[in-house]
Amino acid sequence: MTKQILVLGSVNADHVLKVEAFPRPGETVTGSRYDVIPGGKGANQAVASARLGGNTHFFACVGQDAFGREIVDKFAEDGINTSLVEQVEGVNTGVALIFVDGCAENCIGIAAEANAALTPERVREQKAGIAGSDYLLMQLETPEASILEAAKLARSSGVTVVLNPAPARPLSDELLARVDMITPNQTEAELLTGVAVHDPESACQAASVLHEKGISMVVITMGRMGALISDQRGARIVPGFEISATDTTAAGDTFNGALLVKLAEGADIDSAARFANAAAGISVTRRGAQTSIPERDETEQFLAEYIRHYPEVQQILIER
Repeated sequence: MTKQILVLGSVNADHVLKVEAFPRPGETVTGSRYDVIPGGKGANQAVASARLGGNTHFFACVGQDAFGREIVDKFAEDGINTSLVEQVEGVNTGVALIFVDGCAENCIGIAAEANAALTPERVREQKAGIAGSDYLLMQLETPEASILEAAKLARSSGVTVVLNPAPARPLSDELLARVDMITPNQTEAELLTGVAVHDPESACQAASVLHEKGISMVVITMGRMGALISDQRGARIVPGFEISATDTTAAGDTFNGALLVKLAEGADIDSAARFANAAAGISVTRRGAQTSIPERDETEQFLAEYIRHYPEVQQILIER
């Protein structure tokens, strides 16, 4: 059986407004479209993992509101094991307010709500579920103390700890020392290392700082440039895809879910990153978070067709 992926993270109701340009302080803008879409970085990554073929379990808290009840059913429809998703009494499901501009960029404000109920105590109660996994994938929309507790439990059981350090914020060396693989984007990498990441060379410098903090595998996502992989073999770029973007909301989450699926299937990190780039590439051509995440067959078809027309995408550029 494929190795088990446990995603620990957030669930949000994403309120998405399409605007021509982001409002400035004190300004009111008129949107062209409004949607309420299932989101939350943890949920997005769990959905991506499941849709792309992963043996996916999800550990999260939602409210006992209508959205919370409906989203658990949707997770199950996507093939996610929801036995560790708890509906918490007296709170709402997490909320994200998202503006998407005419260039497909987004700005987001979130309220944790039920996500804050994923406490270290709740994590300890699910020690067996964590220990029974092969990979633990986490993000930063749940309490950091809980993320650290889960990392400790996973490490003590030989589970590979993967951290997507988003949304960007400083993290303790205590937490970073318990991470096996980290997957920041350029902004997150700069915040964690102090190195401004704008090209492969600076990405290598940032990766070196993260290695010094005890992380053996660093994957820095760099948009159309692709992903920088840095491990014991050295550093290299897995090229991205030239795609016209519509909405980048869940691109990073799709990348992370896809990456874990291929690793769980036994693929090497470079092949896994190429597959993840393809899945994320598809996602940016669609609106919303979970509504943009592709299925396995279409991702494989997209990757095969793209490579047939642009074989250079298979090249791995070694940075020395």
